[in-house]
Amino acid sequence: MNKLIFSLLIYSTLSCSNAGYFMNEKKPHHRKDGFVNPYPTYKEHNFSDFLKWRWNRGSELEKVIDPKNYKFSYVENNAEEIRKNTNKFSVTWIGHATSLIQLDGKNILTDPIWSERCSPLSFVGPKRYVKPGIEMKNLPRIHFVLISHNHYDHMDLPSLKELNKRFSPTFIVGLKNKQFLESNGIQNVIELDWWDHVFRDGLRIHFTPTQHFSARGLLDRNETLWGSFIIEGQENTFYFAGDTAYFPGFKEIAEKFPRIDLAILPIGAYEPRWFMSPVHMDPAGAVLAFMDLKAKYLLPMHYQTFVLTDEPLDEPLKLCKKEYEAKQLPPNHLLPLKIGETYFFR
Repeated sequence: MNKLIFSLLIYSTLSCSNAGYFMNEKKPHHRKDGFVNPYPTYKEHNFSDFLKWRWNRGSELEKVIDPKNYKFSYVENNAEEIRKNTNKFSVTWIGHATSLIQLDGKNILTDPIWSERCSPLSFVGPKRYVKPGIEMKNLPRIHFVLISHNHYDHMDLPSLKELNKRFSPTFIVGLKNKQFLESNGIQNVIELDWWDHVFRDGLRIHFTPTQHFSARGLLDRNETLWGSFIIEGQENTFYFAGDTAYFPGFKEIAEKFPRIDLAILPIGAYEPRWFMSPVHMDPAGAVLAFMDLKAKYLLPMHYQTFVLTDEPLDEPLKLCKKEYEAKQLPPNHLLPLKIGETYFFR
């Protein structure tokens, strides 16, 4: 029974309808009852496929994905230098898909999660095995929170509530996510469709496509929109992918945004490929996405924090470095940051 409960929680993590938005079925990713992936690279998996993956895992796999068998680099960052920074473009990897980006004097968080588990329950579900790189109490004032989609490892409600209480930032989400946040006391929310944008405090914030899906339970799949972000400042632009497969949309984004200084791309949660490839790219896919985007710097993320899938926990970064070198890309433009580490751009 415990194994079944845990599997259902994982499905929600890897996997609330609301009113008030008119679905435009002329758009290829809209349907009357929700959203779809319009790209030919997408293949739908069902719950039986998920159970096949979970129940066919061998006993040896538990050793491969046991965090106790690994040692990971970590930097204790008290954020003093970050709090003093008011003009430099910088990025700090806090863990998983959570980064703090400083751009034009504004502090931006991506998919913030400080919770010990990415789960609707505090006592079961994927557990954090590397602590956040910055304690929330040490953060500078946060101006914007970008939320790519509603999975528990990306839309962590306890963290969002605490950030709202401390800073009252502007939360940017995909369509039909606003009501869920507002119903939980978070009021300053802007929701966007793919290719929509909003201009706030000197920054132009765009919501762009990804190939993924949404769900917080078993009955709300794809009722809310998932996506990625392009943030344009006065001189610098960064891209945050959230969760995604490798898909043709990266080239579309590059066509619309020809100068991307930093691409923050997921490299973990990709095995087994027969099940994960429609929604999670592997390290090789991340390097291809970086090339498609024609970005200047690559920050890998979405690994070394939670055990979600079947790859060895130290494999994503090793493969990312290998693929990056094989493509003969500029060696100093791959940023394999330790959790807690900050990089200041010149």
